[in-house]
Amino acid sequence: MATAAATAELYLNGGSDRDGEVLERVQPAAAVAERQTTGASMMEQLVPEITTHALTYLDFPSLCRLSMTNSLMRRAANDDNAWKALYHKDFTLEQDNITPVNGWKAYYAATRAIMNVNAEFFNIIRERSLSAMGRLWLNADYVKCVHASGELFTSYNAVMESWQLAFNWDHGGGFQVRDVRARVLTEMAWVTMKTYVDMDNRLFNMSNIFEFHNGRWYMVHHHSSLLLIDGEPEQQIVQG
Repeated sequence: MATAAATAELYLNGGSDRDGEVLERVQPAAAVAERQTTGASMMEQLVPEITTHALTYLDFPSLCRLSMTNSLMRRAANDDNAWKALYHKDFTLEQDNITPVNGWKAYYAATRAIMNVNAEFFNIIRERSLSAMGRLWLNADYVKCVHASGELFTSYNAVMESWQLAFNWDHGGGFQVRDVRARVLTEMAWVTMKTYVDMDNRLFNMSNIFEFHNGRWYMVHHHSSLLLIDGEPEQQIVQG
């Protein structure tokens, strides 16, 4: 409408379409006026489907920052499909057919929290800190731990004693954790992974189970087993 009014004024003043210089000044001014009227950026004027697709290229921190810019971007950044795509990009393509009770954004946050706790478990092993391991485990009589030796330890005290023996016995060698997969429910989560031990090129399958108590996740079960191929230990190591 601003363009039409400006063009009409141009004709009334004896101008014509050939007055390109005047028109070039009028049209950008009209575009600016339109943007000021709508108050929307180019990103905000995109159709929802295109916006959602564009958001799938953002990482977790960027998507969170975008949600704090304004109300329109907050609605876009909270789109369930964007968080589902981010979940598949950061974690796994599994669980594509599930429907999280509280939406994919909450499920992403819960999965990231479990991944962080699981990573802390391996940091504790690297540091051989018995006190930190004690804080990680739930102090309950039903917790269980199966080390690679195959021996089962039941109850909090027995599990802590097993880790003390493990830390005293194992003094070297790093390890790499690969193929980490997590499944999170309301008050329980489990994580599976492969661990490659650098010292002797052994490969272990590991499973960790966590329970949610008093606002935080605690480990309640750990199982480690040496991977066998044709009856012999796997010798291949994947370098990271």
